[in-house]
Amino acid sequence: MRGIGTYGLFYDPTFIILVPAMLLSLYAQSKVASTFKKYSGYRNSRGYTGKDVAEMILRQAGIYDVRVEHVRGRLTDHYDPRSKVLKLSDAVYNNQSIAAVGVAAHECGHAIQHNTGYTFLKIRHAIFPVVNISSKLAFPIILVGLIANIFFLKLGIILFAAVVLFQLVTLPVEFNASNRAIGILESNAYLSYEEIVPAKKVLSAAALTYVAAAAASISSLLRLLLIAGRRND
Repeated sequence: MRGIGTYGLFYDPTFIILVPAMLLSLYAQSKVASTFKKYSGYRNSRGYTGKDVAEMILRQAGIYDVRVEHVRGRLTDHYDPRSKVLKLSDAVYNNQSIAAVGVAAHECGHAIQHNTGYTFLKIRHAIFPVVNISSKLAFPIILVGLIANIFFLKLGIILFAAVVLFQLVTLPVEFNASNRAIGILESNAYLSYEEIVPAKKVLSAAALTYVAAAAASISSLLRLLLIAGRRND
């Protein structure tokens, strides 16, 4: 058996596979932070807060059983389908910026997906319980496999593959929510024509973080497969 110091999870030549995805992740995080900060400084011409826009979009979509609530933190905005609560962060809930309106509309996009039975959202919800468990078990089992037995390494890879699948399914969910948001903001004039472009930039930057996360997971899975293949040699 080859030693972990040469061919293990952390110290081997396959680490280079992770570098492009790591750089993309750093860029994505920087891009979303800078873009959100920039357009958080621009008040929308209608004077709507994130909460205002969220409530108007939900009512227009015929959704009356979803509450809009404040949640502490920065960019912690999300839609909870279990309790049917749309939660907006400090920088969005009572903020009248273009960025706030864009983010609020995006979260409404998820509520609309849930209400209409959007296919990829249903798939994501269906596999979430399995992924929630596999994400916690994958790397401990992989570590055991690297130290002790190839069987555990392969089992860990299978569990991690479920996490990768979840992240891939998340991509169309996020892109669709953003497309819905921009369409609604534009068609209902919640933002002026000039403000739609900045809103798109905010949501595109946010979407890039999901692309980066998926790329990082795919790179890690490929690396693990190469390590496992080398263990079989």
